[in-house]
Amino acid sequence: MARLSRVLLTPGEPAGVGPDLAVRIAQRSHAAEIVAVADPELLRQRADQLGLALQIKPVDYTAAPSPQRAGELTVDPLDLARPAEAGRLDPDNVPYVLATLDRAVALCRDGAADALVTGPVHKAVINQAGFAFTGHTGYLAARCHSAAPVMMLTTDDGSLRVALATVHIPLSAVPGAINGADLAHTLDTLHAGLGQRFGMARPRIRVAGLNPHAGENGYLGREEIDIIAPAIEAARSRGIDAVGPLPADTLFTRDQLAQADVVLTMYHDQGLPVIKHLGFSRTVNVSLGLPIVRTSVDHGTALELAGTDRVDTGSLEAALKIAAHMVASDHGA
Repeated sequence: MARLSRVLLTPGEPAGVGPDLAVRIAQRSHAAEIVAVADPELLRQRADQLGLALQIKPVDYTAAPSPQRAGELTVDPLDLARPAEAGRLDPDNVPYVLATLDRAVALCRDGAADALVTGPVHKAVINQAGFAFTGHTGYLAARCHSAAPVMMLTTDDGSLRVALATVHIPLSAVPGAINGADLAHTLDTLHAGLGQRFGMARPRIRVAGLNPHAGENGYLGREEIDIIAPAIEAARSRGIDAVGPLPADTLFTRDQLAQADVVLTMYHDQGLPVIKHLGFSRTVNVSLGLPIVRTSVDHGTALELAGTDRVDTGSLEAALKIAAHMVASDHGA
């Protein structure tokens, strides 16, 4: 029999849809034990607001994981600084948000849990509260003492995977941020991460160019000639199946994607609009290069939807599914 896993869920911003997602996902049974690292009173209040029955069960990390039963949610309790109101940000609760992440990382690193699934956080209010924060991925990397992980989005069925060479930086800063050393690290991390977490012996990586038409032989820019192509050739010499740089406007055609396990794009909005258009509610954010399994929903806090009946759990369901797959691959199942 497959080994049961324990998956931690951090709901993220308490005023957003994260608590809604947690209590909604608890309405169905799940093969893994899902443990919400959160304030139990927040979850009770949000369940009441949504008219959902919810039984909260305290976690026991000394016991073996047990499958989640419908209507029940296991919780590792942490207290909010102030009561949270759906749709209304409160900087006083930012330390709570970060504390849930710190606790979850520590539990995964200690082996008490198998994976972490993160709900959406609100970067602006975290920075407003005085914490330098560019996103989950960088924060988790610092807590894991890891070199820069790679952000990859995948559909729940694996029909498309998109990784990023640069992440949350202004578009004007992208050309200066692309260099041979970072591309080498990204390609190595993709190759190793897809092998370890997804069971691919030799993943096929297709690499986009930066400029229109991949620079058109230098006429539209030289980054492809001077930086990207040499990094790809060096990766191939290390046994990595990398091809490119390829024009991004034709890279996502059916014939090209049939030859790719993952597409590496040079900046955030070069690849993510494509995969989110394909299936926004079933797309998952995956961190490769961390010592823990981590997935996340592909959407933000959606403050205007918090506490309403208009919240879609599709991305969270997909994130839980991908996390379970990654855990199984990591354990050789």
